[in-house]
Amino acid sequence: MSAEKRNALGKGLSALLNDSVNVLPNKNEIISGSETNSMGSVNEIRISEIEVNPFQPRTDFDHDALSELSDSIKLQGLIQPITVRRVNAHKYQLISGERRLRASKLAGLTQIPAYVRTANDQQMLEMALIENIQRENLNAIEVALSFQRMIDECNLKQEELGERVSKNRSTVTNYLRLLKLPPTIQASIRDGQISMGHARALIGVDDLTKQLYIHQQITRHELSVRKVEELVRDLQRSPVKKEGKQPEPLSFQVQKIQDDLASKFSTKVKLKVSNQGKGTIEIPFLSEDDLNRILEMLDW
Repeated sequence: MSAEKRNALGKGLSALLNDSVNVLPNKNEIISGSETNSMGSVNEIRISEIEVNPFQPRTDFDHDALSELSDSIKLQGLIQPITVRRVNAHKYQLISGERRLRASKLAGLTQIPAYVRTANDQQMLEMALIENIQRENLNAIEVALSFQRMIDECNLKQEELGERVSKNRSTVTNYLRLLKLPPTIQASIRDGQISMGHARALIGVDDLTKQLYIHQQITRHELSVRKVEELVRDLQRSPVKKEGKQPEPLSFQVQKIQDDLASKFSTKVKLKVSNQGKGTIEIPFLSEDDLNRILEMLDW
């Protein structure tokens, strides 16, 4: 790959937008109705004519942060234009910059500076996802979900995705592997209870019971990444019992109950249900402390 092409790929969102030299028009000029706008320039567009991006992967916006940005816009104006695509003479669709658009509305603006671009639906989705990924305050699970969406919905291979977001393939793979972790552990990563380093150590554990036990030890005792790696090595030396005969597959309802119980107790729970509706629930534990933890949850 040539240096020129590599640099273009490294630009991420701006490479997709194919920015040209932007010329800021007169502040009094507002694009509306049948007036034409120059592609690649910054235009003042009526906020009432802009609809949000239907492909926006981000749904939660911090209210306090929006208020702070709104106050800044009131004092200094909007420094960074949003990006839109034109739908018809009186309608635009947001490509990127929903936070800036929301804050501008809070600030009472009636028009906003915007780049006008031409983009199809797949490009819209890809641009929105890349902008989302490039945000500094995203947690690892949000990044992983955005990566997975780009692979699934933009038909990208991991290497192509890495080029789009300026990440090497191993980094992309490490993020995607987070989505194979149990929901309980994913929630801890999302909420900042465990770090990416903790998560990488847990990914290497292929037994769900041990995985959930280690996770419980991390959150309960605030273990460092190094301690977790040592714990993983110790537990991996313990052989996992193999079952000779494979059990009958569980129904959807029973499987959901089993998964919910596993998340609740942070350990692998096994349900056995006969055709007559009778059965057993097995809750394994890996130590005396682990047993006491489960008994506390059962209010024993």
